[in-house]
Amino acid sequence: MKFNFKQDIKRIIVICVAACLMALNIKSFVRTGGLYPGGATGLTILFQTIFERYMGIEVPYSVINLLLNAVPVYMGFRFIGKKFTIYSCLVIVLTSFLTDIIPAQVITYDILLISIFGGILNGLGISMCLMMNATTGGTDFISIYLSEKKGMDSWNLILGINIVILSIAGLLFGWDKALYSIIFQYASTQVLHILYKRYQKQTFFIVTDKPEEICDAIFAVSNHGATILEGKGSYEHCERNVVYSVVSREEVKKVAQAVRMADEGAFINEVKTDELSGRFYQKPTD
Repeated sequence: MKFNFKQDIKRIIVICVAACLMALNIKSFVRTGGLYPGGATGLTILFQTIFERYMGIEVPYSVINLLLNAVPVYMGFRFIGKKFTIYSCLVIVLTSFLTDIIPAQVITYDILLISIFGGILNGLGISMCLMMNATTGGTDFISIYLSEKKGMDSWNLILGINIVILSIAGLLFGWDKALYSIIFQYASTQVLHILYKRYQKQTFFIVTDKPEEICDAIFAVSNHGATILEGKGSYEHCERNVVYSVVSREEVKKVAQAVRMADEGAFINEVKTDELSGRFYQKPTD
């Protein structure tokens, strides 16, 4: 487990800002609207509400959230990465205690606005953590574990967990809040999809006269291999080579720049890849 002073200070600052944003979002939007976000946050709020309404007990957010994250944190240390998990623990602990400490600031009582803008802020906070190689905990650990270690699409599992949370909330406290929570989760997911691209794939088709140089350039900046295909140009009727390679979407810009440096005249076509099967290099989580 190696530390880089500049990089780690930056990570800590961004993570602290993200934790503050998440806590403010819970106090100002989620609690005001009576919403139930997905994952550990939604489950924590659900347990809090059950204890308060049916038992008359006010349990701090931090107590429930830290208990719910105990097993996912163990999974992180054991199977994903120690440094990654340490920074994730920082997010979880900060968010938990800040949620208990920060006073509620009501911005609006309009439930639709709360659902949309609360979801946007939630997606932004999660994206900031993920871009700094950390997570907000809970189902994020499970999702990353299944994606990296098992090669599984964890979407259906996470969706199933969220459906259970919303179903219980709907049965106990009314279906209107559960339905608005779906809008919240949808807005959050869309922001996350736009900002965080680690697990999204992009395919390159590169027509070039320097296929070997292009392959070396792609490998140098991304550790991804490439396949050289032989072709024939329909306009000039000359033999051409096509380099085919799949990379992570977060690597697209630097791969394209490396290709241009290797061959200024290369014709580059980028295609979104929705599904991929087979060996694909994924940068390990620290």
